[in-house]
Amino acid sequence: MFTGIVQGMAKVVSVESRPGLNTLVIALPAGAADRVQIGASVAINGTCLTVTRQEGESLWFDAMQETLARTTLGSLAPGDLVNFERAARIGDEIGGHLLSGHIHTTATIATIETPENNRTLWFEVPADWARYLFPKGYIAINGASLTIGDVQENRFNVHLIPETLRATTFGTAKVGDPVNIEVDSQTQTIVDTLARLGYDRPLAVPGQ
Repeated sequence: MFTGIVQGMAKVVSVESRPGLNTLVIALPAGAADRVQIGASVAINGTCLTVTRQEGESLWFDAMQETLARTTLGSLAPGDLVNFERAARIGDEIGGHLLSGHIHTTATIATIETPENNRTLWFEVPADWARYLFPKGYIAINGASLTIGDVQENRFNVHLIPETLRATTFGTAKVGDPVNIEVDSQTQTIVDTLARLGYDRPLAVPGQ
């Protein structure tokens, strides 16, 4: 389990690609890998990965075919920065919302607005995932627990404060960048349950 409170940015050191499997070597900031054990879970851009090896601050992870197909991890290259969060411990403060680290879909940054001391990012998701978007609802984007602002069809925005921009990769995000999305599990359960009862929420159809 994770909380969606990104603990910082890490750097991709190397990527070894084999059929159906990428091995990622990612260097965490000084001290962030202390007491990491082989087999531990770490969220990389919101994706729960298992530590397979450690050398100092560098951790090794294997991303299998399903993970590469469902997330943005397959496009990572040496030098890229990623958000990371180590698994939550019992008794930890939960400042965001509970996350599984299992990515549902990806989205694309459609627009970036920069009002003074803020940044508003608009994201576009596949239409069949728009049913889980609600103003003021929770969503995790690249592992960060965020509150949805406005929703328009299959687009939604989030408003980011300077601290979030400093601590995450959103500070250097660009229009067109892909991101990992984990929808709120409680919202998904309620929407799917109502759908089975015949109270389905219509899918967003862009342009209609």
